[in-house]
Amino acid sequence: MNDLEIRPAVRDDLPAIVAMLADDPLGALRESPDDLTPYTAAFERLAGDPHQHQIVAVRAGRVVGTLQLTIIPGLSRRGSIRSIIEGVRVHADERGDGLGSRLIEWAIEESRRQGCQLVQLTSDTSRTDARRFYERLGFEPSHIGFKLPL
Repeated sequence: MNDLEIRPAVRDDLPAIVAMLADDPLGALRESPDDLTPYTAAFERLAGDPHQHQIVAVRAGRVVGTLQLTIIPGLSRRGSIRSIIEGVRVHADERGDGLGSRLIEWAIEESRRQGCQLVQLTSDTSRTDARRFYERLGFEPSHIGFKLPL
C-alpha cells in the first residue's frame, strides 16, 4: 500500500471515477460513462466549493479508488460540524486488499482535521457487503434514511 497516493481529483480523473461509479448493479442503472457532460458540470461545482472534497486513490498512475467528502457546519449537536462520505468506490481489480479501508481512514482523518465531531454515510440496503465493511470500521447503523426523487 506504500505505492498508493490519495489526492484531490482533477478533471482528467473523471472517466475513471465515472467508470467506477457505474461498475456495480446499482450504478449500472443510474450512471452514464459514455457521456461525461453532466459529470464535468458537477465536478466544476464540487471544485468551486471549499466544503467538497472529491478525492482519488492512484496507484502506478492509475485511478483505483474514489470518494466524496462533504463538510457540513450546523446548529444541531451544539453547533457541531459533521462530514458525509459519499460515492465510495474501489476499482474491481483492487478490491479485497485494504484500499477501501485506506480511503475511509483518509476521510475520517480529514474530517478530524476539519474540526468535525461526527462522520456519517449511507449505504443502499442491498449492499450487504458494504454494510459489513462500514461496521467493521466502527460505523454504527443508527438511523433510517429517506429519499425523495425530484
